[in-house]
Amino acid sequence: MPSLFSRIIARELPAYIVAEDEQHIAFLDINPNALGHTLCVPKKEVDKLFDLSATAYQDLMMFSRSVAAALKQVVSCKRIGLTVIGLEVPHVHVHLIPLNAMEDATFKKKVTPSKEEMQNLTQQISAAFKQ
Repeated sequence: MPSLFSRIIARELPAYIVAEDEQHIAFLDINPNALGHTLCVPKKEVDKLFDLSATAYQDLMMFSRSVAAALKQVVSCKRIGLTVIGLEVPHVHVHLIPLNAMEDATFKKKVTPSKEEMQNLTQQISAAFKQ
């Protein structure tokens, strides 16, 4: 059965997609730690980060770096944090989290942006990514 992320990639489920290339997709987390919390996902479904080939791993990190740069242009924060946990969805994904304090990275502090805020962020980050 395809993962939740594979279903987003196939456009079977909606998502706030901010960036995409041939091998990856990035979309806003629907349960974000901070405004702009974004997931970067390889389109090929692989469960664990270190099961990716060396090339696929490097490509995911380079894609995540580009998305983080776009995110930093749009969301006011001290830095963009990166974490890989991967326990909830069995499909490799990188969390990019705008950080202003350590608690922003704890996965306990959550924000609840409106649909309008999510749509606006999607447009702004997508535009910054394409620059």
